[in-house]
Amino acid sequence: MTKAKKINRKLINYFIVVMMAFAVAKGLTFGWRFTPAYNVKINSKNDELEKNLEKHVYVLSSEIGDRNVDTQYAKLNEAKKYISEKLSSWGYTLMFQNYNTYGKEVSNIIAEKASTNPNEEVIIIGAHYDSCYNPGANDNASGVATVLELARWFKDKNTKKNIRFIMFTNEEPPFFHTPLMGSRAYARKLHNDNEKIGAIIIFEMVGRYSNKLFSQRYPPFIGFSYPNRANFIGIVGNIKSNNLVKKIKDIFKKKSSFPVEGIAAPDSVNGIDFSDHWSFWQEGYEAIMLTDTAFLRSNTYHQQSDTYEKLDYPQMGEVVNAMSKVLEELSN
Repeated sequence: MTKAKKINRKLINYFIVVMMAFAVAKGLTFGWRFTPAYNVKINSKNDELEKNLEKHVYVLSSEIGDRNVDTQYAKLNEAKKYISEKLSSWGYTLMFQNYNTYGKEVSNIIAEKASTNPNEEVIIIGAHYDSCYNPGANDNASGVATVLELARWFKDKNTKKNIRFIMFTNEEPPFFHTPLMGSRAYARKLHNDNEKIGAIIIFEMVGRYSNKLFSQRYPPFIGFSYPNRANFIGIVGNIKSNNLVKKIKDIFKKKSSFPVEGIAAPDSVNGIDFSDHWSFWQEGYEAIMLTDTAFLRSNTYHQQSDTYEKLDYPQMGEVVNAMSKVLEELSN
């Protein structure tokens, strides 16, 4: 065999090894645990909830649309007005954490369900209401809609702990992971005020589900022990938040048949910190994200195609029902 042929053979073998390694790594981004399909049972009691969820998402993503301080400041304020009016109509007294971004005032919207004991712990339930230069139906009108319906559910409930519903501004780029995130500003204030916090739960993209096989992806090598169907809701935290992940997952499974998965992983895992819970981690708090896993199952992430009709409102309703029961247990 000539020298040139030996070199070519080595190059071919090298190429084959690289491609095989790539195929294995790619394959391991799928979920490989086979799970049954899940279909929501028809329940007339959920009709109003599902319609409310769809109405919130439609108004925010279709009637208002792209909402950000950078290019659509008026739309961002329209979203603030819609959210505030809904919360006020249910009897909540609102507070606004205002601060300056690019010379414009932006606001976190805060509504609190006071407990029978004002000195008790606070449970924080949050979602961001801005979008990333697109309609933002799933990202994150779905999270806002969920928090709104939880606030409506608890408006007449008596709880032993305070529940604070917060809609954050400036989660999306160019503010993501910067001091100008609304949740970052709030987390700093929370730390300075030294309040007693019982749990922090952030809703981030909760509207997309599928029963198709291999419809769910994961960061490399994680999917081996997780479902291949994208029909579950995920509870995501860092290592420090492991106990909170486990607690909420255990209550969720006890109260609902809706599929749920949990993970507490290092901050370095891709996507583990992709929302407002990251801001609370920076101040040393345990905090979790409730999510449909975003780009790991959806092809509309940060696209103009992220529109309201693509969301599964019956499944979202199941998540709201389950989380209302989780919150009842956490707050009592």
